Amino acid sequence: MGANAAPSSSAISVELPEGTLAGVRQAVGSTSVRVFRGVPYAAPPVGDYRWREPQPVARWAGVRKATRFGAACMQATLPGASRASDMSEDCLYLNVWAPMAHETDKLPVLVYLHGDGATTGGGFSAGDGAQPRYDGAQLAARGIVVVTLNYRLGVFGFLSHPELARESSHGGAGNYGLLDQHAALRWVRENIGRFGGDASAITLAGQGAGAVAVSAHMASPLSRGLFARAIGESGGAFKPIEFWPKEHAKKTSLDLAKRLGASSLAELRAVPAAELMKQTDPNAAQTIAFWPSIDGHFLPATPESIFLEGQQARVPLLLGSNSQESHFSSLLDHEKPTPANWSKIIDDTFYSQVDRFLALYPGRDEDEVMRSATALASDLFTGHSTWRWMDAHRKTGQAPVYYYLYTHPRPAARAGSPATAEEQPPQPTMGPVHTAEIEYVFGNLNEEPGYAWTEEDRAISQVFSGYMTQFVKTGAPNDQIARTDESPHGAHAPLPRTPLPQWPAAGVGEDVSRQSIGATTFSIRDSNASRQSFLREYLARFPSIAGMNP
Repeated sequence: MGANAAPSSSAISVELPEGTLAGVRQAVGSTSVRVFRGVPYAAPPVGDYRWREPQPVARWAGVRKATRFGAACMQATLPGASRASDMSEDCLYLNVWAPMAHETDKLPVLVYLHGDGATTGGGFSAGDGAQPRYDGAQLAARGIVVVTLNYRLGVFGFLSHPELARESSHGGAGNYGLLDQHAALRWVRENIGRFGGDASAITLAGQGAGAVAVSAHMASPLSRGLFARAIGESGGAFKPIEFWPKEHAKKTSLDLAKRLGASSLAELRAVPAAELMKQTDPNAAQTIAFWPSIDGHFLPATPESIFLEGQQARVPLLLGSNSQESHFSSLLDHEKPTPANWSKIIDDTFYSQVDRFLALYPGRDEDEVMRSATALASDLFTGHSTWRWMDAHRKTGQAPVYYYLYTHPRPAARAGSPATAEEQPPQPTMGPVHTAEIEYVFGNLNEEPGYAWTEEDRAISQVFSGYMTQFVKTGAPNDQIARTDESPHGAHAPLPRTPLPQWPAAGVGEDVSRQSIGATTFSIRDSNASRQSFLREYLARFPSIAGMNP
């Protein structure tokens, strides 16, 4: 039975400080898990609570049913596959999947931060924790507690008006979306024991913007001690993905107030949510975008500088990216991938380092241009920031780092399925696109019926989800056995009972070890390090070549 199958009528109750919560029992293969959907972790951030730090949840009378996902936070358009009940400013809800309870349970916990998926507006502007790809039932069946959550996005999550700083007790403003995540982490630490979880064994994970947020929490003094391990998929708050300076965030907020004719914070708080979305729609031509900033409260300095000084959370870190995070056409402006067009791009952008660049990203024929342009586009989108995060933490974090490159593309989308909307352009041959690993990590191939999954896909998912589960359990991805009697994919032919390929830590020396995860999985010296070293040097001199935010 898949994770979306009808739950049993047998309700499961948990006593929280705010009241009684009733979830459901859900079958997963031959076992069952407990599911609690739409659990409030903070008061609704509406009215006078708009653009304030998250506030405590009020007590409720009687039994609160936790059987439906809560509303997604305000965004231009809900993802087509979202199971959220609605879209609203009242959106600070989380979801818990837990194995069936035993009195002695103290199970490791995975808290997962969603990214933007395939939206076009850059990071922190879309997504929610109720999408089928994030369903935690299959991972919970492996013996961990899984939590997903919503957090404020766009203008609702990152406005940094100067009046907000003045009314704040600490003088900071903005970053409310990150503070929501922080509040959810505190909620998990205080309450997860009631679900059988171990508050001392929390892994904070995320993909895309969620991964960027994980790196920020590692850097933030506020989140220190709230988690024991970290996972980042495709992105980090490192060049070229950088948080805004405080003054830029303030100016952007004042620009929006001027456009709306709002002369005070009170007037801004009175603007209808729909009008705020209209003026900040990431898909609109004349939009005003919002993004995390160095606010002096959640972040006293840039995450990269905090890592380089060794002031980050010293926790084990597993991270990596996909081999085709972005498409070659994003660099070639949809021109043909000819050597002549590639030379023009290089001459215009890397004019002072053309020879060195061509040695790393060659383009002697169309196939080579496609591969090099894909590699560069992917590096500038998320690959380079992920590498810098890895490199900084392995050198200063005093904790193991496990680094991967995911190489297996999703199969083609079935004709007419919602999945085709994610593939712009259609699935090419250079590897997995941004977000393509998520279903494999969660073991949720059956939750995405729009793709023609194969047994090879299922075997790869066994490996990837096995690595992640073992890391959540122990802080290292190794020594996990793929069980045939606890398949994370529901009813299908059992897979071989084989150990996972050994995954060595990246190390602290000059040669970095990287795990290549795909149709075959193996460890290798990171052959892309010379590319990343070149980009680090070049971005220090010419930061304007950066790509989109994830």
